[in-house]
Amino acid sequence: MTDELSLFLEKMAAENGVAENTLSAYKTDILQFLRAQNIKPSMITTDHISSFIRLLSQKSFATRSIHRKISALKDFCKFLVEEKILLQNPTFDIALPKREKTLPKFLTKEQILCLKECAQKHQNKSFQRIAVIIGLMFASGLRVSEMAQLPLSSINHTKRELTIRGKGQKERIVFIDHETNKMLEDYILHLRDFFIKQNQKSIYLFPSKLSASGHITRDTFFKDLKKLAVECGISPVLVFPHTLRHSFATNLISHKADLRSVQKMLGHANIATTEIYTHITSPDIIQSVLEKHPLQHMPSRDKK
Repeated sequence: MTDELSLFLEKMAAENGVAENTLSAYKTDILQFLRAQNIKPSMITTDHISSFIRLLSQKSFATRSIHRKISALKDFCKFLVEEKILLQNPTFDIALPKREKTLPKFLTKEQILCLKECAQKHQNKSFQRIAVIIGLMFASGLRVSEMAQLPLSSINHTKRELTIRGKGQKERIVFIDHETNKMLEDYILHLRDFFIKQNQKSIYLFPSKLSASGHITRDTFFKDLKKLAVECGISPVLVFPHTLRHSFATNLISHKADLRSVQKMLGHANIATTEIYTHITSPDIIQSVLEKHPLQHMPSRDKK
């Protein structure tokens, strides 16, 4: 890794409060670019970035991935200009492939309950913990990274609320229902200690004996969730950790929750991000539109 990249990552962590997972993605994407073009940061030009975009397209990278990588490069080049390593930002006027609009995958309430109940009945304690995580994520809409790093102290059982530190270290309050609150209390009392090394303590709600971070990892949760989906007869193609967050938002929107309220619960900085969930059209909404549309009750003209 170059000195310039090390300094950039340090700045993003210290001054911008960028999360560890995002820093890791920045490092991977920028190193991929530098190695592909065989250049040093001080040599970056617009032609190098255009060449990199063409290379990614030829290798069939998804448009979403290309946009993410170029976004990382834009932040990096901005930093290089500020540090006077580059005279001008080479990412200006870069033509990106048009971003395809994809609708989020989500599970029905019945599928979520099926996964949760299947995990609860499991003999394996790791799967019993997965049941708790599924219930919590569907009740709160947490990001998987927020769930994994959630401190035990963030829960206020009396007020039934969680204090979440999300992207950019922004703090928000998320409320949970009585059943989810009781589920967490039971888990903390009867199951949580199993995942802590003997004679040690953990600050995390979902600790881990094995991971270096001390808490459950995204990868562990991902693999266990996929196995659980297969056991429940649900296509694993539909089941990802982030699917639970999408399912939370979709469930609220389909029950006519206020979009601004959903935005706050999800921790979205821009409401446009939340609006993607308005693709949901429940049978009740469709019926309501059909009944109330002004053309519905207009007398039809007989053909002559």
